Amino acid sequence: MGEGGPVTDLITTPSSTQDDGPLTPAPRVEWTPAPPAKRRRWPLALWIGVPVLALAGAGFFFGTTLIAPGVTIAGIPVGGLTPGAAAEKVSQTVSQTGVELSIGGTTATITGADMGATIDASTLAQAALDTHPLWQVAGWFPNPDRVAPTLDPDESEGALADAFAADWVDPIDASIGFDPATASYVVTPAVPGRGLDRAEIEQAYEARLLDPSLPRSLDAQLVDLEADITTSAATTRVEQLNAMIASAGFYVGEERTVPVAADVLASWLTLTPDAEQGTIEISADRAAIQAMVDTLPAAVDRAPINGVQVVNKAGKVLRTEQAGADGRALAATTGIAAGFATQLAAGDAAYALEVQVTPTQTTTVVRSLEVDLSDQRLFVKENDVVVDSWLISSGQPGWTTRQGNFTVNAKVRVQDMGNTEVGYLQPDVEWVMYFSGDQAFHAVYWRNIWGRPLSHGCVGMPTSLAKQIYDWADVGTDVWVHA
Repeated sequence: MGEGGPVTDLITTPSSTQDDGPLTPAPRVEWTPAPPAKRRRWPLALWIGVPVLALAGAGFFFGTTLIAPGVTIAGIPVGGLTPGAAAEKVSQTVSQTGVELSIGGTTATITGADMGATIDASTLAQAALDTHPLWQVAGWFPNPDRVAPTLDPDESEGALADAFAADWVDPIDASIGFDPATASYVVTPAVPGRGLDRAEIEQAYEARLLDPSLPRSLDAQLVDLEADITTSAATTRVEQLNAMIASAGFYVGEERTVPVAADVLASWLTLTPDAEQGTIEISADRAAIQAMVDTLPAAVDRAPINGVQVVNKAGKVLRTEQAGADGRALAATTGIAAGFATQLAAGDAAYALEVQVTPTQTTTVVRSLEVDLSDQRLFVKENDVVVDSWLISSGQPGWTTRQGNFTVNAKVRVQDMGNTEVGYLQPDVEWVMYFSGDQAFHAVYWRNIWGRPLSHGCVGMPTSLAKQIYDWADVGTDVWVHA
């Protein structure tokens, strides 16, 4: 028997039956075995490639979803993990890692959870995969990262204080108050506390998080605890506040037109301790300020005041008889309270007002004294107009009063006067104004005769009138003596 099946013998069969003749044999036909059926064969490379591709596909999939070996987040190994698993591991480790402390007979473990530790584990884990995926062999075992969780100082302090309450003394912050007796701000100094150095314990926690092989226990010691708001910080703020009191007010130019009293300013201000910043913040009450702002127009607005200056005929200013002042009107009060409140919060208590100004006008008055020797009369003039006049006594023959144009060159309230040539001395002569050498206007108290030349060259007059021109005239006032 062959592979293709049995070989059959030749079989002859009649090709036909003929009724009218002998039987004719059919042609002989030979049959050969059927060829064996062939199996379908796949190429060897195809048989090997399919599982390799499957493995490669799986490797590529996991290589893009797993973090490379040796990668750490906050010192915590996350290699070979998905971002989700890595985030969970980091969160748990950050929360559960702790430092063991012993003070006296008290031992306590302060964990990351106790210290309010937080970390954005999900974002960091995704960043680790993006930067160091498993398929990127060159990124395996990178340098350890140094990211650290964020700790809450208040929670850390609270956890330590609760754990070691028997030995813990909280510090007392410095404070500020207004003293009505001195109309100034004063400081109440800070008082230090007693406890553990929170920063030292937080550093030990972070170090152990990065290196779990470090000892769990820490030999901590009680230390003095500084207050959040120190005496120095409060003193600096008080100096600022008292400087504000000294300058507080509403200003027009350099003029403090409407001062703000110390107690009023203090009533406007609120001082709020900020322990996190270690300072005391200032805020101001706009509504309270507005009450004063409403009174500003009456205090600020004024009509212009014209000035008056006394001059001589040469135009020299001898005195300001009346100081001029510009007129002014407050432009508007809208927004002043809000603006001043903002300034006060920044430590500035001088508020500049915006006003509309009407300029002052200055007039001049030319004053002069005229002595008529013929009439023995003095004329008091302003702008060449006589404003007063009275009889005088000028120099007698041989001692005549010099004629001409002069100016008052000296004024003496009282002095002894005399003449060595004739040997006389008159004590306590008042209201003396020299205009020509040793000749002067002055009071005469030793006689009461006027309208006649009786002096030794001076122009004498009653005491009250001598005082009148002494006050009215200045050094530089014009004097005209004529006959």
